[in-house]
Amino acid sequence: MINTTIRQNWTVSEVDQLFAMPFMDLLFQAQSIHRANFPLNEVQVSTLLSIKTGACPEDCKYCPQSARYDTGLEKEQLMEVAKLIKAAKEAKATGSTRFCMGAAWKNPKQRDMPYLLEMIKEVKSLGLESCMTLGMLDSGQAEQLSQAGLDYYNHNLDTSPEYYDKIITTRNYQDRLDTLENVRNAGMKVCSGGIVGLGEAGSDRSGLLVQLANMPKQPESVPINKLVKVKGTPLDSVEDLDDFDFIRTIAVARILMPQSHVRLSAGREDMSEQTQALCFMAGANSIFYGCKLLTTANPDENSDMRLFKKLGINKEAINQSPFEVEQRVDAAIVRFSEKGELFYDATSKA
Repeated sequence: MINTTIRQNWTVSEVDQLFAMPFMDLLFQAQSIHRANFPLNEVQVSTLLSIKTGACPEDCKYCPQSARYDTGLEKEQLMEVAKLIKAAKEAKATGSTRFCMGAAWKNPKQRDMPYLLEMIKEVKSLGLESCMTLGMLDSGQAEQLSQAGLDYYNHNLDTSPEYYDKIITTRNYQDRLDTLENVRNAGMKVCSGGIVGLGEAGSDRSGLLVQLANMPKQPESVPINKLVKVKGTPLDSVEDLDDFDFIRTIAVARILMPQSHVRLSAGREDMSEQTQALCFMAGANSIFYGCKLLTTANPDENSDMRLFKKLGINKEAINQSPFEVEQRVDAAIVRFSEKGELFYDATSKA
C-alpha cells in the first residue's frame, strides 16, 4: 500500500536516500504515488509568454535576460494588452488550459499594475487559468493581483539555500520565501520550483526539493527546469546534467509532493522522446506548450501531440464552476479586438 500522506518535515538526508534508490524502484514508487493522486495518463498543458523581455537588473547566472550579460537579447517593453489577448486566444486554440505571463523584472512598479491587472482579466475572460511571474511582490501587489483574478503566481526558489549565492547575489533566499508567503496570504496558488544542472551537487537538488515540500502548504505547481545554456551567461559552459539525474529529480519531487503538478519546463527541447516518457513515468504531469519559453526554445505543439499520441496521454481539462462559466461568458461580451503582429524572435538583433 502506497503512503500518499503529505509530509512537511523532510530532511535532506532522507531525500538523498531517495535519490540513491535503484532507478527502476524509484520510478515505480513515484508512479504509484502519482496514480494514487491524479487521473491516469493526463498532462496539464500551459503556454508561457514573455510580456516584457530583457534588461533585468538581477544577476542570475543562468539568465539571458539579465542586463549584466551580453547574450544578444534585445530588450522589449511591456507588451500591449491587445497583443497579449491574441496570444492567449492562440494558446487556447492549440490546447493550453493555463496561460502564463512572464516579465523580466526584479519587481513590478506601481505604474505597471493597471496593465497587469487588465491582462489577468482578459485571460480569465477566455476561460483560461492565469499565472504570472513578475519577480518579487510586496503584500499590496499580491493582493491586487489576487483581486484581479490571478490563479497562480510563479516564483522559483531556483536551487538550495546553500548553493543559492553561487548563482544569484542581487536578492537573497528569504526574499523569495517572503514573496511566496505574500502570494499565499493573498489567496493565490503557488507555482514554485527550480533549475537543475547549474553545477550544483546532488545534495543541493535534495535541498531544493526539501524547501518546496516543507512549505506550510506545498506548491500546487512545481516546475523543474533543466538548465538551457545560453552563450554569454556565466553558466554557458557548465557540465551537462545527466538525463538520469534529471529524471530522478522529477521522481523525487513527485514522492515528496504527491498532490502537486510537477512540470517539465525549460530544457525539454533537448530531451529525447524516451527521456520525456520516463519523466512522465516518474510523475511529471504538466508541460509548457509552444515554440518558446520566454527566450529559450521549446518543442512545438505538433511534436508534443505526436508524443502524447504515442504514449496514450490526454490533455487535462479545467474544472470550472457554473459561476465561473457565467463570468467567462459575460466577460467575453465586452472583449475588445486586437491588431498587429505578436510573435517575435526575442534573441534576434535584427
